[in-house]
Amino acid sequence: MAVKKIKIKLVRSTCKRLKSHKACVAGLGLRRMHQIVEVEDTPCTRGMINKVNYMVKIQES
Repeated sequence: MAVKKIKIKLVRSTCKRLKSHKACVAGLGLRRMHQIVEVEDTPCTRGMINKVNYMVKIQES
C-alpha cells in the first residue's frame, strides 16, 4: 500500500514567531523560505501544518 504524500512550501519567515511554531516548521523539515519538502500525510503532520497554516502552502500529490 502506497503512503500518501503532500508537498509543503514555506512562504513566510519564522523570524519573530512563537517557539512552538518554529519547532513545528523545523519538525516538518523546512529550513528556509520557499523551500518545498514532501512529507507523509498522517494526522501528526496534518496537526503541525494546521498549527502553522499561515506560514505554509500545501500542494497535495
